[in-house]
Amino acid sequence: QVQLVESGGGLVQAGGSLRLSCAASGNIVYINALGWYRQTPGKQRELVATITRGGSTNYADSVKGRFTISRDNAKNTVYLQMNSLKPDDTDVYYCNADGYYRDDLLRVNSFDSWGQGTQVTVSS
Repeated sequence: QVQLVESGGGLVQAGGSLRLSCAASGNIVYINALGWYRQTPGKQRELVATITRGGSTNYADSVKGRFTISRDNAKNTVYLQMNSLKPDDTDVYYCNADGYYRDDLLRVNSFDSWGQGTQVTVSS
């Protein structure tokens, strides 16, 4: 299977910046889309930004102009640069990846994996 590990969360004052990273590991053949989502306990997980293998991006209206998603295909890693952070950005951030991997019998299978989440807290 494919594992995703996020890093870079933390506590920052309003107006500050953070950079999240998410590295995928496993016998990966190909990663299609990568994305960042966020979730407040008790609420639905919402999309923050996605990026295709070719580099096309999509952002939630609430983060446009402040957040930038990027990826390094050689490292199977996706980043989220978050600038001009607001208290409303406080959430647990999750990365997601879909694509293909080889199992123990070297068969190619599809995957759709989530990271464990990283907390981002923005103080006012």
